[in-house]
Amino acid sequence: MRRTSTKMLLGTALAVTAAATVGGLSTDARSGWYARLRKPSWQPPPQAFGLVWTPLYASIAYASARALSRAADGSRPALRRALAANLALNTAWSPLFFRARKPRLALAEILALNASNALLTRRLLREDRTAGLLLLPYAGWTVFATALNAAIARRNPKS
Repeated sequence: MRRTSTKMLLGTALAVTAAATVGGLSTDARSGWYARLRKPSWQPPPQAFGLVWTPLYASIAYASARALSRAADGSRPALRRALAANLALNTAWSPLFFRARKPRLALAEILALNASNALLTRRLLREDRTAGLLLLPYAGWTVFATALNAAIARRNPKS
């Protein structure tokens, strides 16, 4: 069994860090616009999001590096493309929701992210079962975020 390559882990960590940075810089949970939105009672407090996303991003980086290290040379390019597409979708949500102030557009985008999560998880499972299983919390959290986004969009039809 091949070990996870340090070079692979560095590459996935840099890509995931870039996605996390853009998302973090785009998020403004203290804005007047966000404060005025009607939100469901089950929404976690703002500080919970950073506490959840930090280990999720770490697991995305590690799981992806693990799968890429173990993948056959011929399947690596498709796996890299799936990861890149997933991170692009992951990155796009915060600017759409917080900067553009478009909860409905962000909802459509996060639905695409959920599909991407399913595809990426399936690809990782094929290459390395552990790597695929490591993505399940990310996929689960994104489904929760989709429900939260949908609830906010429904409660704020003019936003």
